[in-house]
Amino acid sequence: MADHYAQSRDDGGPMEIPAIRWDEPPEGPVLVLLDQTRLPAAEVELVCTDAPALVEAIRMLAVRGAPLLGIAGAYGVALAAVRGFDVDEAAQALAGARPTAVNLSVGVRRAQTAYQAALSRGGDQKQAAGAALAAARALHREDAEASARMAHHGLALLDELLPGGSHQVLTHCNSGALVSGGEGTAFAVALAAHRAGRLRRLWVDETRPLLQGARLTAYEAARKGMAYTLLTDNAAGSLFAAGEVDAVLIGADRIAADGSVANKVGSYPLAVLARYHHVPFIVVAPVTTVDPGTPDGASIEVEQRAGHEVTEITAPQVPVAGAEAGGGIPVAPLGTQAYNPAFDVTPPELVTAIVTEEGVVSPVTAEALAELCDRSRQVTI
Repeated sequence: MADHYAQSRDDGGPMEIPAIRWDEPPEGPVLVLLDQTRLPAAEVELVCTDAPALVEAIRMLAVRGAPLLGIAGAYGVALAAVRGFDVDEAAQALAGARPTAVNLSVGVRRAQTAYQAALSRGGDQKQAAGAALAAARALHREDAEASARMAHHGLALLDELLPGGSHQVLTHCNSGALVSGGEGTAFAVALAAHRAGRLRRLWVDETRPLLQGARLTAYEAARKGMAYTLLTDNAAGSLFAAGEVDAVLIGADRIAADGSVANKVGSYPLAVLARYHHVPFIVVAPVTTVDPGTPDGASIEVEQRAGHEVTEITAPQVPVAGAEAGGGIPVAPLGTQAYNPAFDVTPPELVTAIVTEEGVVSPVTAEALAELCDRSRQVTI
């Protein structure tokens, strides 16, 4: 069944609409997403009534960000189970919706495993669906807790690396509450610094081609009352050269066993700039983003997106003369081919530290990451 839009409430003040929530209206359970393609101009909720609708929402980036994709994947499996659809088929479609973000498949597997375990214990369909939903809700709750712990560890690391406070931090893409069950990953660290009175300025890369920094990170920073400045991606070098960047904070979509970090395209150049200018380059991500099954950066599958994201500018919220709402305004000659990887990979030797809910890995080595993952599994058990 096709998904549909539900207009968000309008109470005259800033709205704190969750990025994702499970709802059970009279017509049946649904998964409700804050449609991130409509931000910042409109706060609209997208209602998914089945797994195919969620798969489409993931592919069109209505819901995005590694931790949130894991949560969405788990809820998607639960949605299929509760509504009586083929759970294995839904799980396969969801897990393959975006190949780079490892959290998506982790979340899908968690809910699918809970569903299958309930059946194997002799439970009926309803009990198995309940188990899948419980697994999704647990993952959602754990991610919120992980976000708070990452913020704590990240702020402590900033204070250690940059004594004296008054940090000027550069971030890329979006890594706040819009990607998390809590307040985010890298953005949560910057927010913690802001609340502690130790953030002088957050530099926000616009993040071409889809402008997640301009549309989403600026949106979140403004709502939190943070001092922030937006810049074009290619202006970052000038900021480094002027000594205006004290640290770089980014999230991650997959971290290989050797510490290679896949994140939004444009992250790797920032790592190179940071190394040249002796600025800490810090990655903030939950342990679920570390993938021991991917040995190194070369083994990470990098999603290639449609060329029109580069050759056109899309403003879905605002009708523009000469373009239909939801269409694109061409900025390149017709037929232009575009190279449009969604992510790039930063090698571990350029990463100062990886901050997780279980602590900080620095220097970044395969051995240190493996030890951290083992410790996390023991805590979970």
